[in-house]
Amino acid sequence: MKAGEQHYRILNRVDSPRDIKSLSIQELELLAREIRDKIIETVSHTGGHLAPSLGAVEIAIALHYVFDAPNDKIIWDVGHQAYAHKLLTGRRDRFHTLRTLGGLSGFPKRAESPYDSFDTGHSSTSISAGLGISTAKALKGEDHKVIAVIGDGSMTAGMAFEGLNQAGETEKDLIVVLNDNGMSIAPNVGSFSSFLSRKMTGKRFVNLRREIDNFFRSLPGLGENIISLLRKSEDSLITFFTPGMLFEAFKFKYIGPIQGHRLDMLIETFENVRRIGGPILVHAVTVKGKGYEPAEINPCHFHSVGSFDVPTGCAPSPVKPKPLTYTEIFGSTMLELAASNEKLFAITAAMPEGTGLAEFGDKYPERFLDVGIAEQHAVTFAAGLACEGFRPVVAIYSTFLQRSFDQIIHDVCLPKLPVVFALDRAGIVGEDGPTHHGQFDITYLRSLPNMTVMAPKDENELRKMLFTALSHDGPVAIRYPRGPGLGVEIDRELEAVPFGRAEILKEGSDIVIVALGSMVTKAIEASGILGEKGISAAVINARFVKPLDLTILHLAAKAGRMIIAEENTRLGGLGSAVMESLSDEGIYSVKIARVALPDAFIEHGPQEVLREKYGVGTASIVKAAEGLMAHEA
Repeated sequence: MKAGEQHYRILNRVDSPRDIKSLSIQELELLAREIRDKIIETVSHTGGHLAPSLGAVEIAIALHYVFDAPNDKIIWDVGHQAYAHKLLTGRRDRFHTLRTLGGLSGFPKRAESPYDSFDTGHSSTSISAGLGISTAKALKGEDHKVIAVIGDGSMTAGMAFEGLNQAGETEKDLIVVLNDNGMSIAPNVGSFSSFLSRKMTGKRFVNLRREIDNFFRSLPGLGENIISLLRKSEDSLITFFTPGMLFEAFKFKYIGPIQGHRLDMLIETFENVRRIGGPILVHAVTVKGKGYEPAEINPCHFHSVGSFDVPTGCAPSPVKPKPLTYTEIFGSTMLELAASNEKLFAITAAMPEGTGLAEFGDKYPERFLDVGIAEQHAVTFAAGLACEGFRPVVAIYSTFLQRSFDQIIHDVCLPKLPVVFALDRAGIVGEDGPTHHGQFDITYLRSLPNMTVMAPKDENELRKMLFTALSHDGPVAIRYPRGPGLGVEIDRELEAVPFGRAEILKEGSDIVIVALGSMVTKAIEASGILGEKGISAAVINARFVKPLDLTILHLAAKAGRMIIAEENTRLGGLGSAVMESLSDEGIYSVKIARVALPDAFIEHGPQEVLREKYGVGTASIVKAAEGLMAHEA
């Protein structure tokens, strides 16, 4: 037992969901408190999605108390609500390794546990996945239940409604639990509707309704008409007192709202719905950050948080002040540009704080829109603005922009509209792992006609690139990493980057290192190390992936050796662009080494550790250069 865990009297006895099924309500309530304490204690060290998981503790307990996982499948949408689920399903002893290298993932993973029914990390997938699993079980003749837990904003995405629409139409058995924590779609409308819905799904009521149905069906000619009238009356009674009309329109049986922190209510409701077939939606109202006052007061900050001091909720004071992050620089530059450009419009997808646009939204509310988790809509909305002469900037994490690929092609690139994409968290992100690393954006964006793709070497160049992008007559994507900048001096006046031009940072005769974005600093460090070894290495800041500065090719041809360094998958990235261009230009004499991420999904762990492990650190550039030199020795 680890130090400090002696007070987990109930939790320490839970090794699987079977261990909670004999507990009393009072013991389950104590278990909920212990789980919250364990989550807070762990996340204060590892960082993670604290507030969402604190709000879903009772839902996790009730689901595992009533249903028979893993035979019954519980799917956690996004998965940042699933820490209690992990603690209840045999991972208590490893929970302290959450989000650490080689430890537990911050999200459900099928390879990690049989209780994780679907790999998650991006939002709004649970209903569609649940319907697929439910359909497959029906085809196999299995009658196990499928439960999709969605909420925390995920109901704003169109995919969730596509899943609801299909599930209601097919009438397959599927239970959707809407965890409404104030970031979803409806407020609690009172205890009466909760009482009504629970009682109308109770065993006695269900049996009575079945008997009445059978009686009227036996009446020739009139039975079906009477049954139809009764059902309409019942549905009207429920939807009159609740916000269930929307879900009833999708042909779901709507139950709720119920109090999502009342274990007795949750258990009674889940026991009832377990006996009912067809698509059912249970609406549970919860408090995001429940049980930890700092998270309840500021749930947005504690949605995803780094390490913090438990008594105060504050992050530990750094030994020395860190430079501003790229996100902060982007946000302040947007404010600066908006002051002189009334056509500038900022758009984000449920991440105003995460993308640095919260202050922009406060100061220019008429020129700011948070569309929620709806990246496809964000892109086409921006296209509409651009059609009318505005200059929209769409700030979305690199990994989430993937969701809007068709809209980028069809609605922005095809008509060549001046939409700027600010891709925060490009490259390796860190502890959130494979679903969140921005390792594919160069590959999928540089393939598109009319698209410009660039990446800054530091935070000052990010400002310049944003200024440049807003004056370009066409779509532009700027990718930049998560975390602090380099602490370089910031130019007071904004000026444009020479469009499509690379920057020679250091001369060298033996090898040319062409680096992009976060790799430029590592290239300079590698060049210094190589110089001590007697190898003269030039360093070029590519700046642009598309259009590519062809002078790079001729400098490389002169040296005869080139290293291309980027924090993107090696398939289709900057390295591919350079080699394609060498072929197009008929230059075949250059020996090339690529330093890039492998054709693989990258695990979770600290950014710099992952960079070294997966071959995009300074040492990898040095090794590649030595390999090129040794090849000719």
